[in-house]
Amino acid sequence: MLRKIAVVMAALAAVLAGFTAPAHAAKTPVVFVHGYTGSASNWVTAMSVFRSGGYASSELFAYEYNSYGNNITNAQGLATFVDKVRAQTGASQVDIVNHSMGGLVSLWYLKQLGGNTKVRHLASIAGANHGTTFASACLIYVTCQQMYPGSSFINTLGSGDETPGSTKYGTWYSPCDGVILPYTSTRLDGATNNYVACQTHIGFLTDTSVLSSIRTFLGT
Repeated sequence: MLRKIAVVMAALAAVLAGFTAPAHAAKTPVVFVHGYTGSASNWVTAMSVFRSGGYASSELFAYEYNSYGNNITNAQGLATFVDKVRAQTGASQVDIVNHSMGGLVSLWYLKQLGGNTKVRHLASIAGANHGTTFASACLIYVTCQQMYPGSSFINTLGSGDETPGSTKYGTWYSPCDGVILPYTSTRLDGATNNYVACQTHIGFLTDTSVLSSIRTFLGT
């Protein structure tokens, strides 16, 4: 009896040895770019949503920068960060997901620093893409001066093609935002602009429905 069990177990082991765990389907790495006064911690929910959709933690990155410095410098830092992610993962391109002032940092990188060749998708959540009058509350900082509508920074970004290159652009914006004023500032000509009925500026960061739709967008 014991001998029969041993034979069966040996046969089962041989069968199992022929199977290997399915390989992880590699996805384009995602670089998350926070907004004014933000940090990598803003993306905890987003990263969880992305992992539940098949992303590995090693494919999710958060870029941090100085909210009170200069967004041109911040965009240059993003360029360096993206190149490090590409080198680390072996990917030729990344996807960028940004929030608020992170929209300006990202767009400067894509439009002024040639980053669009290295970015497959750009998803802007409540991005200050055409500026916000809310920035009047912090004009002592260069970043807020740049974020104010009509600034030379905004005018430079707004000139010419708003969505250059082969990058796929998407935006998510809401009349309940309260920080991006006017809320339509987030929209970009040539992008897939997604109207969200009512979500607050910070609420977007934990809105799993919006984050899931962004994850789907990056898969297109």
